[in-house]
Amino acid sequence: MKILVFDNYDSFTYNLVHLVEKITHEKVDVYRNDEIELEKIK
Repeated sequence: MKILVFDNYDSFTYNLVHLVEKITHEKVDVYRNDEIELEKIK
């Protein structure tokens, strides 16, 4: 399973990422909201 989180430049993002990784045992990909184009996400 792939998990993607958009970072909107707030401190909550990585709290959420750590929680999701702990629960799912999966690596979460984090991208800043202005550094990735939606068309490139697959």
